[in-house]
Amino acid sequence: MRAGIIINPIAGSVYRRHTDARVALAHDVLRRCGIEGDVFVTMRRGHARELSRSCVDRAVDTVVAWGGDGTVNEVASEVAFHSSALGIVPGGSGNGLARELGLPQRDPARSLMTALQGEPRAIDAGELGGRLFFNVAGVGLDAHLAAVFNSRTTRGLCGYMGSTVREMLAYESSYYILRVSDVAVSQKALIVALANTRQYGVNVQIAPLARPDDGLLELVVLPSVSPLVALWHGRRLLTGTVHEIPGVTMQSVRAVDIASDSLLDFHVDGEVFQGRETLSAKVHPGALRVRCGTTS
Repeated sequence: MRAGIIINPIAGSVYRRHTDARVALAHDVLRRCGIEGDVFVTMRRGHARELSRSCVDRAVDTVVAWGGDGTVNEVASEVAFHSSALGIVPGGSGNGLARELGLPQRDPARSLMTALQGEPRAIDAGELGGRLFFNVAGVGLDAHLAAVFNSRTTRGLCGYMGSTVREMLAYESSYYILRVSDVAVSQKALIVALANTRQYGVNVQIAPLARPDDGLLELVVLPSVSPLVALWHGRRLLTGTVHEIPGVTMQSVRAVDIASDSLLDFHVDGEVFQGRETLSAKVHPGALRVRCGTTS
């Protein structure tokens, strides 16, 4: 068995010691597990994808993403549809997929053991605008907030909450045309989300009924409401009761088209991209194997 471990360091030279410690731990766990492997440290956005592609091309058995949701997305997008399995060591603020799969959150050594030796579980991959996602993708306020969060130099739940409140008070909803099969609906919406799992991260749940291995995506539409009403209902994201907000619709879909009269900014697992006036989404059942079972 051979593995590749891809570590995304926290930016800034002050964290060099932390990165060195992570690299040392990765080598130590590889040795203890009796697994041959390489350890890489990313240098820029997109580097994890390049490193993952190289690992997959060499038919590495497991590619481990040690970082946040963006790093996991980069690695998983290259590992999906191949024989290699994905391992995850949570290292971000949200850690949405890791939380959904019940992976250890605060014990890197234990997480590495699971990432290298855990039983693989097949999960679905979603696709929006030609880009894969594994948690949640969408357009509207959540894409706007993702862009704001990504521009921040500091992370953490308190900072996210403060930014969320400020942006919600100023955000203007848009009209969308949603087409599922042959049925099209026009609606002014705050958020149009496509969920493969229940949450964005930090247990903020947008789709309480979503499951990562059911061959479906949950289409969640939050209607346009006043900023104060939106803030009041925002608490439901933390309690898994979004479906109780008046006017919210949820639908299990295999594919959907989202159209607007302007270019659509969209996000996949919190990474923001600019799309066209129409975005197509679909699910790829069982496209990714993730090591998340019990270890020996």
